[in-house]
Amino acid sequence: MIEKKVLNAADGCKDIFSGATIMLGGFGLCGIPENCIQALVEMKINGLTCISNNAGVDDFGLGYLLQNKQIKKMISSYVGENEEFERQMLSGELEVDLIPQGSLAERCRAAGAGIPAFFTPAGFGTEISKGKEVRNFNGKPHILETALNADFAIVKAWKGDTAGNLIYKGTARNFNPLMAMAGKITIAEVEELVSPGELDPNQIHTPGIFIQRIFKGSNYEKRIEQRTVNENK
Repeated sequence: MIEKKVLNAADGCKDIFSGATIMLGGFGLCGIPENCIQALVEMKINGLTCISNNAGVDDFGLGYLLQNKQIKKMISSYVGENEEFERQMLSGELEVDLIPQGSLAERCRAAGAGIPAFFTPAGFGTEISKGKEVRNFNGKPHILETALNADFAIVKAWKGDTAGNLIYKGTARNFNPLMAMAGKITIAEVEELVSPGELDPNQIHTPGIFIQRIFKGSNYEKRIEQRTVNENK
């Protein structure tokens, strides 16, 4: 069996280089690879192209990398929780591709499935469709979207085994399974790491064939962007 277990985030991310394209799982701050993001901050690499649903918040998640000017380009669908993201985008310091959320998910999934491109009605008639091929299907215009590929994919799971099989928990599943399939090298951090055979095969979301490195993470904060309280209680 190929040894996939690594010591920690620094060991897992050690060969990520300046200028790399990286997919990062998560939705908002839910299910983000906290340990690996911190490792990238400490590595001080730059010129990164990051593919992520969003860019965290100003003082957490990908917000750390933005503050350090380590990200050259963001490919995202939502940017509303990060003032530094907004500032860099409006000032021209940061390249940004904003993509409809469903298209972003499908472009990641297509890469993992070996599908180079697909047609979708999402975005037709907007700036999204400029310069893209358009075809009509069933009387409705669709635009051609290409798969998103990445040098590395970094994902977070609840539980995994040393063979790389992963189980996500609740809504932390989000973009993680799609991106796990799409990276040339996929690094997984998990809250619980067990031996092969200990996971129920029927519960596995990402088969180990897609994972090259795995480690047990630590000190997860699992922050919430907007905490709300029921005023009646």
